[in-house]
Amino acid sequence: MRRDRHGRGLRGALYPATLPAATSRAEKFDALVLDALEPIEARWRHELTKLDVAVDDVPEVRRDGKADPSEGVLHDGSVPLSRLVPTGVDRAGLPTRARIVLYRRPLEARAKDPGELAELVHDVLVEQVAVYLGVEPDVIEGD
Repeated sequence: MRRDRHGRGLRGALYPATLPAATSRAEKFDALVLDALEPIEARWRHELTKLDVAVDDVPEVRRDGKADPSEGVLHDGSVPLSRLVPTGVDRAGLPTRARIVLYRRPLEARAKDPGELAELVHDVLVEQVAVYLGVEPDVIEGD
């Protein structure tokens, strides 16, 4: 570790890496997404082999001011919570896999506590997986 110019700065990490306080909000959210995805993936493992799940902080805003097509986007009012990106071809001409992108900051802003955030992330994942598979959300949860 480096010290400040007077030689009195922090000498190491504020918290040991083994303590929960050492993880960032983004890392906690990533773990929450993995926990919410686990039961869905366990049940639908064969159907979801060509699907990736990603997390972005905020939705991308286009500079030209035009709205992106809202197909595959799960909105809460005018703010996107997640997007289902279909398979396609990237700029280099290589094929891409289908991907569900969850937007961390809008989801965190809508939850009052960690329990509600976990439920919201689960609901959004169920909704997007249902759209990907072309079935009703109730089928994904097994109701």
